[in-house]
This record gives sequence, structure tokens and C-alpha cells, in this order.
Amino acid sequence: MTNSHDMETLGGASAAFVASGIGCAALGLLTTLAQISVSVKNLLNWWNPAGPLSGKSGLAVIIWIASWIVLHAVWKNKAVSVHRALTVTLVLIAVGVIGTFPTFFEMFGH
Repeated sequence: MTNSHDMETLGGASAAFVASGIGCAALGLLTTLAQISVSVKNLLNWWNPAGPLSGKSGLAVIIWIASWIVLHAVWKNKAVSVHRALTVTLVLIAVGVIGTFPTFFEMFGH
């Protein structure tokens, strides 16, 4: 059963939620990829004092903003399930958090 408030035209807000989750998941994925691959680690080293963290965080922000722009354009005047958007967001944030934990990404180290 769907709550009538759940399907209001909240596409813009839902786009912001999901985009934030995409940005978090991107950071987790990039963190793990930098651990797995020396070439990715070197590619993400945009600024030597910060090392690959500069590229990981910079790219995650670019992915977050790009996904927000695209999702907002697609969903801005649509009835989007806020409950579903929040669920997807929480799953993506969890993926991001897991990907940034040393216990996880060190399993793939060399």
C-alpha cells in the first residue's frame, strides 16, 4: 500500500537524495579500486601532498553533481516514490561506507 504523500511530485528532492548516494558509492568504489590497481591509484593522484585521496574525493564530487543534474532533469516534475528513493540512497551510502573501510579494501591489496 502506497501512502499518498509518498508519490507526490517530489522528483527534485528524490534526485538530490539518490545523487548523494551515488556520490558516496563512487567514493567507496574509487577507494577500493585505488587499493586494487597501482595504475588507478596513480591516476587518482591529482595533488602529491594529498596523494590519491585528491582524485578519489574530486571524482566522487564530480559524479555526485553530474548524477544530481541528470536525475533532477529527468525527475523534476515527476511523481517519484520518496520511500523508494530513500531506500536506494541508504543502500548506496552503505556501499560507499563499506568501500572506504580499510578492513574491506585491504582484502584486495597487493
